[in-house]
Amino acid sequence: MTDDKPVDPADAFAELGRIKLSEIDLQGVLRKIADLAKRTVPGAAEVTVTLVQGERAQTAAFTGDVALALDETQYRLGHGPCLEASAGAGTLSLPDMARESRWPDFARRALDAGVHSSLSVGLPVHADVTGALNVYATRAAAFDNTAVELAEVFSGYAAVTLGNAHLYDAKATLAQQMQAAMQSRAVIEQAKGILMGGRHCSAEEAFKILTKLSQDTNRKLRDVAAALVDSVQHRGQA
Repeated sequence: MTDDKPVDPADAFAELGRIKLSEIDLQGVLRKIADLAKRTVPGAAEVTVTLVQGERAQTAAFTGDVALALDETQYRLGHGPCLEASAGAGTLSLPDMARESRWPDFARRALDAGVHSSLSVGLPVHADVTGALNVYATRAAAFDNTAVELAEVFSGYAAVTLGNAHLYDAKATLAQQMQAAMQSRAVIEQAKGILMGGRHCSAEEAFKILTKLSQDTNRKLRDVAAALVDSVQHRGQA
C-alpha cells in the first residue's frame, strides 16, 4: 500500500537521487517512481509508467487499477497519449476528455472510468527502451502550466534514475552469468581431471568423453560433469 501524503518536489527529486541500486531491483525503482509522481504532481489521482521495447508496450508500474486499465486500453487500440509520448519523448496533455478529438475511443473509456484529464511525459530510458510517465486526474483541466512543468522535471529525474537502474540491472545480470560460466568451467575441468587420472587419457579425450555422455543422456555438459565429480566425492567419503 502506498503513502498518499503529498511530497515537496525538491524532496521527491532528492529521494530519486538517493535510491541505492544495490538494495532495490528495477521493479522496485519503477514502483517508487510511480508512487512519488502521484504524491508530487498536483492534481494527480493515479500514475502509471509505460515501457516500450520494440513493438511491445507494457505498464511496468501503476498506483491504481483504473490507470492500469486505461493504459491497457491504449495498447489494445494501438494508439493513445502514453504510446505517442513514449515514441516522441514529448509531453501530451489531455485537459478535457469530453472534448478530446485526437483519441476519441480512449477518451470515452477514460470518461466511463471517471478520468477527465491526463498528462503523459516521455521517458527516454535506454537506447532500446522508451517509456512515458502517465498521470490521470478525476477532474477536467487538473494540470495547469505549473503542474505540467513539474511533471516534466520529475520525468527528467526519473529517466536518469531508470537509465541507471537499467544499466545496473544489465551489469548485475552479466556478472551473474559470468559467475555461472566460471563455475561451470571449474566443474568441467574437475571432471576432466578425474577422467584423465582414471582412464589415463589426454585432456582432449576426457572432454570428448564428457561431451558424448552429455549427448547420450540429453543432459547439459555441466550437469554431467557435476554428477561425475559428486559421485567421486561420495565414494571418497564412504
